[in-house]
Amino acid sequence: MHELFLIFDKYDLSLADVSAEKVSELEIQLAERIVELLVDLQSQLPTRRYTHLVIDYKHVVVKCMRSKFSAALSKDSVFNRLVELLRFYMGFEINNITGAALTETEMEALHYGAIKELQRLAFTDFPELEELAMTSVSSIDSKEKLLVHLKPLSDERLLELAQRLYLVPAATSVDRNLLCDVITEKYVRRMSQIDAINRTPLFPSEDTLFYSNIPDKYFGDICLALPKLNLQFLTLHDYLLRNLNLFMLESFYEIREDIIDVIKRMPAYTDGEGRTHFGGWARMAVQMDTFSIVEVAKPNLGEFKPSKVRADISFDTSLLRANIKTEWDNLRRHDVLFLVAIQGSPHRIGKPDPKHPFLPQRYGVQYVRGCEVEGYLDNDGSLYDDAYEKPKQFKGPIRTLRVWLDTNQYFQDINGDKQDAYDHLNLIIRRKPKENNFKAVLATIKDLMNTHCVVPDWLHDVFLGYGAPDSAAYWTLVDYKKSHTYNFNDTFVDLEHLRASFPRQQIEFDSSDPSEFITPPFKITFPARSQPLLKEGDILVVKPYKHVNMGPYPQNVPRTNVIRFTPVQVEAIVSAMYPGLTMVVGPPGTGKTDVAVQIISNWYHNNPEQRTLLITHSNQTLNQLFEKIIYLDIDERHLLRLGMGEKDIDSKKVFTKYGRVNYILERRLLLLDEVQRLAESFGVQGDIGYTCETAGYFYLYSVLAKWEEFLSKIRHTAEDAELVSKAFPFHKYFASAPQPLFKKKSLREDFEIAEGCFRHLKKIFTELEEFKAFEILRTGSDRVDYLLVKEAKIIAMTCTHAALKRADLVKLRFQFDNVLLEEAGQILEIETFIPLMCQNPEDGRNRLKRVVLIGDHHQLPPIIKNQVFQKFCNMEQSMFSRFIRLNVPAVHLNAQGRARPSIATLFRWRYRDLGDLDHVHLGDQFKTANAGFLYEYQFIDVQDLNGAGETHPQPYFYQNLAEAEYVVWTFMYMRLLGYPAKDISIITSYNGQKHLIRDVLNSRCAWNPLFGLPYKVTTVDRYQGQQNDYILLSLVRTRNIGHIRDVRRLVVSLSRARLGLYVFGRESLFSSCFEFREPLRLFKERPTKLVMVPFEIFPTNRQVDDIIPPNHCRSINDVIEMAKVISELQKQYETQANNDNK
Repeated sequence: MHELFLIFDKYDLSLADVSAEKVSELEIQLAERIVELLVDLQSQLPTRRYTHLVIDYKHVVVKCMRSKFSAALSKDSVFNRLVELLRFYMGFEINNITGAALTETEMEALHYGAIKELQRLAFTDFPELEELAMTSVSSIDSKEKLLVHLKPLSDERLLELAQRLYLVPAATSVDRNLLCDVITEKYVRRMSQIDAINRTPLFPSEDTLFYSNIPDKYFGDICLALPKLNLQFLTLHDYLLRNLNLFMLESFYEIREDIIDVIKRMPAYTDGEGRTHFGGWARMAVQMDTFSIVEVAKPNLGEFKPSKVRADISFDTSLLRANIKTEWDNLRRHDVLFLVAIQGSPHRIGKPDPKHPFLPQRYGVQYVRGCEVEGYLDNDGSLYDDAYEKPKQFKGPIRTLRVWLDTNQYFQDINGDKQDAYDHLNLIIRRKPKENNFKAVLATIKDLMNTHCVVPDWLHDVFLGYGAPDSAAYWTLVDYKKSHTYNFNDTFVDLEHLRASFPRQQIEFDSSDPSEFITPPFKITFPARSQPLLKEGDILVVKPYKHVNMGPYPQNVPRTNVIRFTPVQVEAIVSAMYPGLTMVVGPPGTGKTDVAVQIISNWYHNNPEQRTLLITHSNQTLNQLFEKIIYLDIDERHLLRLGMGEKDIDSKKVFTKYGRVNYILERRLLLLDEVQRLAESFGVQGDIGYTCETAGYFYLYSVLAKWEEFLSKIRHTAEDAELVSKAFPFHKYFASAPQPLFKKKSLREDFEIAEGCFRHLKKIFTELEEFKAFEILRTGSDRVDYLLVKEAKIIAMTCTHAALKRADLVKLRFQFDNVLLEEAGQILEIETFIPLMCQNPEDGRNRLKRVVLIGDHHQLPPIIKNQVFQKFCNMEQSMFSRFIRLNVPAVHLNAQGRARPSIATLFRWRYRDLGDLDHVHLGDQFKTANAGFLYEYQFIDVQDLNGAGETHPQPYFYQNLAEAEYVVWTFMYMRLLGYPAKDISIITSYNGQKHLIRDVLNSRCAWNPLFGLPYKVTTVDRYQGQQNDYILLSLVRTRNIGHIRDVRRLVVSLSRARLGLYVFGRESLFSSCFEFREPLRLFKERPTKLVMVPFEIFPTNRQVDDIIPPNHCRSINDVIEMAKVISELQKQYETQANNDNK
């Protein structure tokens, strides 16, 4: 630290020689690096404890603000913004010793205490400051007011005051301006961070979009004044603040790109009368006819901004195509739009050059404002109601939207120099709904910062990055000196599976049955021990039990798991059943989804009163999980799927909110019919099954009475095998069950059957008791809320939906006990955190008991489009990968069951001890060769076509026609051999290539039933988490490696195939790529020309290891030869088909 401050002294951070010396660029860069280092030191508690006092004592912030660098550079320069960032962290609300976050009240107390100290000293020893000593605190809160009070002091007395306040050492020379700045910096009141955040608009403006001076590219050679997502955070508030700022910057960057795209497509020009018109056309924009502010509501108590600002916007849809008009008509409440004011040019703007940066002045961009849709207005000026999703009936082409404006932005505009911003708005821009959720997420983060947000005590330290890495692990949280028993239900398939799952422990059975008759399900008691973790030789007490007989019908038999989990998978399941944090690292194909589903099932059966939140990154993964959960032994009335993707679930049943309400209402009627049938079997007259309440009385006074009478007969009677059948009171009702109902061989056996029948009846009345609320609640929304808060036990949603709906969930007092996050490695830090906070604390404590994060940090992280935020700010860091870097204990799944062992070798090197499941060695489909191909995987070297390799018609839109043609010809070859189209996917590393391949497929295959289209054509990034039997991969680049150099993307691209992987690329280029070295070594063991086995039909009887004579194979030299081969094969096939038809 001493050396750092010597550097500051060397560069003379005072203003003494600012006019005499020109500041060099090298000096500025060095100063920026030093201030950046100081910011990093203050933003992490371990270094802050040792450096904060020294930086404060040296007055580094004041000296930087007075330095020649600050004077020579603009206010928005990197150096000055870094100094502001350092100033912010120097005054951060934290106790530097304990690390405890300070509340606003505590910060005020510290400020008042410092002012009191100043006033006491002024009163006793500085009569010149009598007015300062007697004035109120509020009158010396600002720098200007405090300087007025210090003015009567001479230079010597001012120095004495600073020394008496311990702000400067005794031997300091007099510099009045410096002393004044040091004193004011110490005693001026700063705006609360929360107040500053609450005054920040959540929509972008032209300043934040076009004049932020944040570059698009980052190569590590520049310094930036931006927050970073480190491994550690000072407090929860610091965590939220950094994520808020970064999420806002990234969102605004994406919005900027979309707005620029529209403005370039619709260049503005003026007519002879000076009116602005728009040329060109854009799908996502329309010219505005009128804009008028219709309401500016009074501020709420204690605020300055309006509580609400509403405006009406009208536009003409007569020139829009029908499908685009429908998109505009489908705008819904809370959708976000952008309003732009553009001044047209008298001369038409030429075609934009993609090589040149966008200049808003060239296109006449004046203002950009955001708004939120309230709804369309009908012809009477009333809002359409979106609640019931009825189609809107518009008359004519004119549409009028009622929108909410950002009140903070409006207040700043009206009280600043942009009062005319709303007079010139003339363009409306929308975005794709999936990409336009930023406002709701920002509002959620802002709401979290304004509420008492509580992380569970057991997770707090690990979450902030402090303490022991295993402090949230179950062996730290539970008392391991006591035994613990858990019901593993159907986790184990049989006794052999149980033994194999605990190879290092001894198994003892709490049963008198011989081991050969012991079958699942099992309850396992983990022993009391002297160390946290199980060790070799520990004794596990296993108690087999039988599922309770729930009735005589086939549907009463519980569904069971059939997956034989590996020992490591069982370890993950065991860890998740304990309270605490469980981390599961799952390489491709290791059964992460199956483990997640079993964990949820075990939670449900062990803790039936608890509620579980299931979160994933994508709707597709969530639906895959949910489809598997449906087929477990979980009552479907306890399942709920929230969000827009629930319609894609592969099930005839509807698990949406209203779908579940309808199911419950239908189920209620069905059960009431059963109650009525039961009453009629008793000979009871009346409409017993009219309501849940009447059914409840019937159960209490009739059904229960008859059962108790039956029990009394059984208890006081000697062994009689036919007694149960004679005394059973519900024979008539259960006549529909499989007969005979009783076996009449054993009293005990028949009594268990009778108990099962009664449990069946009791379950009917239990469900009806739960459904009683749905009779009382009359509206659909009330029923949905009750279902969400009370009835559902397993609630599934995406992380985005959780962020969008957190405020609604908290308002409903939504509560949960367990959270499982799948795809955790792909979810942003803040989008992982928000689902954990979707409930308010109880008595100041978070009721969350278990958190399971399942992911793979070796695969792709969250997608961040701006390289500065991705690399410099580390925004691509997920909470999962951060915990891994912090050495938080994790279970590493170690056996893949997706791909052939040979294909798995291509990515196995990236993982620790990754093996194979038995079925990939023994299964017929894994041992059978790929028809028509000599090898199950190959790297095919693709040279230029007509002298062209990679092209990029626009920036970052890379294409390679040769590879696109080669891939499509290969797909056609596979279809001609009989491969199902649904088993083939084409993936590529660039969007431009994806579109090119689709174009080639549409022109050559889509119209021809002989070929059709493959299952999916998409990018590697979009295909993460998916798989298919055969993958055709196009690498595109021929000049530079591109972003496939990211080893995580490489792992994803090579791990999607189960049976066949064919990679198309430039072998000479990728041979120079260090990251590609290991898989390319394996690829080069085989020819780099596609080797075909002609005239082989799918499926083939040939085995992978069979040796094929060279004269039975054909090597394809290039794409032109491939085209000739496939064309000839196609003609032969068509000729054969015509002959067959004749």
